[in-house]
Amino acid sequence: MSRRNPFKHHRFPNEIILMAVRWYCRYPLSYRDVRDLLAERGIHVDAATVYRWVQKFGPEIRKRAYGRHRSWRGLQWHVDETYVRVNGRWCYLWRAVDQRGQLIDFRLTARRNANAARAFMRQASDTVRCYHPLTIITDKAHSYAKVIAEMNRGCGPEDAIRHVDRKHLNNRIEGDHGALKQLLRPKRGFRSLSAAKNTLKGIETLRAIKKGHFANNETGVHNEIEFVANLFDEAA
Repeated sequence: MSRRNPFKHHRFPNEIILMAVRWYCRYPLSYRDVRDLLAERGIHVDAATVYRWVQKFGPEIRKRAYGRHRSWRGLQWHVDETYVRVNGRWCYLWRAVDQRGQLIDFRLTARRNANAARAFMRQASDTVRCYHPLTIITDKAHSYAKVIAEMNRGCGPEDAIRHVDRKHLNNRIEGDHGALKQLLRPKRGFRSLSAAKNTLKGIETLRAIKKGHFANNETGVHNEIEFVANLFDEAA
């Protein structure tokens, strides 16, 4: 049974919608920047329309990419959180990458505590399915130690996750935070937590596509365009 057509009832062609979403998520642009770039090509769209496209198709791209092209993730995780401004307040973006810089998962929360860390680690474990980590590298935040100890409860010595809490060993994810912030800065924050989550789904997925981190995904702009287009052609 074919998947529903997400472009149904949209006035603009699929290619224009995906191009606008890809531009916003792939490059350091605002909604008005995307609107102006489309206008240069004779396509007149309001910035609010681009926003609605990103909210709808960012998560859709993520769901299709991870559902059909999931690739192997490494067994050494680098885990850390960074700050994202949402409606004038700082929220916490929990992120994990493997030793090759491939994104494991992310989670945006209003609080930074053991419950938030526990929810994120559970989500990341569900995402990788059978590729559970052998080593997790974090900073010295006590919440990580507590959650990893809980994950190791009931495991034998050979199955227990090794926890390394050395901040200087976590430069890989710190650098990845910086690259993400370069994309987020022109977007000037988010209006709501739900809008931030939907937008980040698109941004993180397009960053992974750019790096070639999915199965059947090669690097290069033309390959990125083709990969995104094929995510929706496959469901036709």
